[in-house]
Amino acid sequence: MSIIRLVYLCFLLFISWLVIHEINSNLYNGKPISNGCDYRNDKMDLQEDLIKKYYLQCHLLGQLDYNVFKKAIKGIDIFNAPKNLIAICDFTKPSNQERFFMIDLHSMKLIAKSLVAHGRNSGDVMATSFSNKMNSYQSSLGFYNIGQKIKSPKHGDALLLEGLEKGINDMARNREIIIHSADYVSYDFINKNGRLGRSHGCPVLPSSVLKNIIPLLQNGALLYIHGQNRLKSNS
Repeated sequence: MSIIRLVYLCFLLFISWLVIHEINSNLYNGKPISNGCDYRNDKMDLQEDLIKKYYLQCHLLGQLDYNVFKKAIKGIDIFNAPKNLIAICDFTKPSNQERFFMIDLHSMKLIAKSLVAHGRNSGDVMATSFSNKMNSYQSSLGFYNIGQKIKSPKHGDALLLEGLEKGINDMARNREIIIHSADYVSYDFINKNGRLGRSHGCPVLPSSVLKNIIPLLQNGALLYIHGQNRLKSNS
């Protein structure tokens, strides 16, 4: 092989390497996507294409609005949540539909989906009003840290909640807002009343669902409650 041909082949190899490197840089900003899609490997400067990939891998299309999912997973980094799990209540849906979602952000799987009740003064079938005030009996929007399991004298096993957004939900502990269960969160109740029962402001689940998710969510998972007219929430 002549020296000229050898130099030419080396030049072609170098150009090929540059092209491949540039394509990868443009697509992923120089960050490889892990096979497990661990969102923490990408941190939360997530590009739109990655968020959409995660959304599709969780099989959320037709179940949870993409923009709600995007807001929820960005909150994991904003609030430095220690667990790779997030629970989402989408209160833009009526109470006679499943609107509670629990997502494993490491394996990118939807691991629970359920009915969930809102506060009695937030609305009837739809939750349209939200408040952070004492004795409002309304749900509060935003991000919460899910704390330890407790035994509520009235509701039994429950999870403490700490509101993370000042003026939006930071009165949750004073208002005794917790995740608990109740018989009025069931399809039997919906068939008789056209909607779920309502709480004093707590997100309320069926007992069978809460029993299974308490060990996963307690002590560090994040809860995101999404609703209409967040900017109009009463402080």
